[in-house]
Amino acid sequence: MFFNSFSYFIFLPVVFLLFMLVPDRLRWLLLLLASYVFYGFLLKPALLVVLTVVILITFWFGKFIDQSQDLLSRKRMLWLVVAANLSFLLYFKYAPFLVQNLNILLGSIAGNVALDVPPLLVSIGISFFIFQAISYLADIYFRTAKPEPHLGYLALYLSFFPKLLQGPIERSKDLLPQLKQPYNFDYDSFRSGLLMFTWGLFKKVVVADRLAVYVNAVYGNVNSYTGLTLILATYLFTIQIYFDFSGYTDMALGTARIFNLRLTQNFNSPYLATSVADFWRRWHISFSRWIFEYVFEPLQMKFRNYGKWGIAAALLVTFIVAGLWHGASWTFILFGLTHGIYLSVEFVYKPYRKKLYKLLGVEKSSWLKWWQVFVTFNLVSFAYVFFRADNLGDAWYVITNLSFNLSQLRSDIFLSQGIRPLLLLLTCITLMVIAAIQPQIAVWFKGLFNSSGRWLFYYLFVMFILICGLFDNSEFIYGRF
Repeated sequence: MFFNSFSYFIFLPVVFLLFMLVPDRLRWLLLLLASYVFYGFLLKPALLVVLTVVILITFWFGKFIDQSQDLLSRKRMLWLVVAANLSFLLYFKYAPFLVQNLNILLGSIAGNVALDVPPLLVSIGISFFIFQAISYLADIYFRTAKPEPHLGYLALYLSFFPKLLQGPIERSKDLLPQLKQPYNFDYDSFRSGLLMFTWGLFKKVVVADRLAVYVNAVYGNVNSYTGLTLILATYLFTIQIYFDFSGYTDMALGTARIFNLRLTQNFNSPYLATSVADFWRRWHISFSRWIFEYVFEPLQMKFRNYGKWGIAAALLVTFIVAGLWHGASWTFILFGLTHGIYLSVEFVYKPYRKKLYKLLGVEKSSWLKWWQVFVTFNLVSFAYVFFRADNLGDAWYVITNLSFNLSQLRSDIFLSQGIRPLLLLLTCITLMVIAAIQPQIAVWFKGLFNSSGRWLFYYLFVMFILICGLFDNSEFIYGRF
């Protein structure tokens, strides 16, 4: 089930009511069962089997790695269990892609030789709990964390339903201690959780899903459009994916907060970033942290003899891996490669950029930051062409037809749903941009009403979402990763 489905609107209150009724010693079990029910709503028993197997091998190998005193044995066990976990990811997510490309290679070498392409299997959530399991095992290997002695708590840590499908990717030291704390109802935590969930729902069904109508119309048939229509659709997707993914994260964090649990904040105004490196410190923070700690840093150590060029190469490889993590497609590999090039160039030329700003006398200019934000936003938007395009042909068509010509704007696409939804959408986005740039507005608003007035506003806000939202159970963009 998805957070924007009516089944979840029933599921969550039922789980919370039962959570309030059971004693503390059984609450972990209730949340674990709820997580399995939540995942089971996908109606893919194989996913439940994979989740269970990953939990079991992570639990037992975590103990073995911790107990072993021989460094070589510990390293071998770590690589063995990491390979076992990644094998599930390869089979469920990458097998068709790998076989298709292997067939192309074999065809060029041995003629008509071809392997049967396996069917594409549903892999929702697998990337997230497998990455979390790998980080848990790596922390035990490096002696920065101890293995969890209770199988049930480890299972809940890996499968906790708010973050199961799309993260955040939680560290064991952050979430496990919280799962063991006695629960005491806290009104402020409960209220803020509901508000955060509602805010995320607004982002998803009022903003992201309405933007998807326009983006899908263009990117679903790119060859019918040129110029400004493609440019505008690309910018709209940049906005859509932020509201879609941050909306999910707000709903996940809000759900967890209802149970007095704090998950990792995954976004920090990423489109106000002043560089691509800054963007990745603000976007999908838990994944960025994971990929830098477990991919970039080991590569950096291997390439350290090559100086700054070794670091640039490590960045390039890291983000090719990051692109491939997003999906089994050459478009995602190019998406990662593009960001890898951005980051490598930024790193190599960073000293020269500072000298250039000083030479031009703009290093202390008030507008320099906003120029950097503008450039970064456009670089990120360009990379999203590969992310959104259905295939390499579509991506190449979009890139080669990004010419700014007002006469080429197909206004019928953007007015297809009527002028009122479009004005509503533009108003919502404008208000949220203002709120992001001027965060003190939220503080001002909080002091504007008393408690009763705020609850009246909350009620009206929910009604607004129900009236203006698109409740078609559309999946979240990152749900497929």
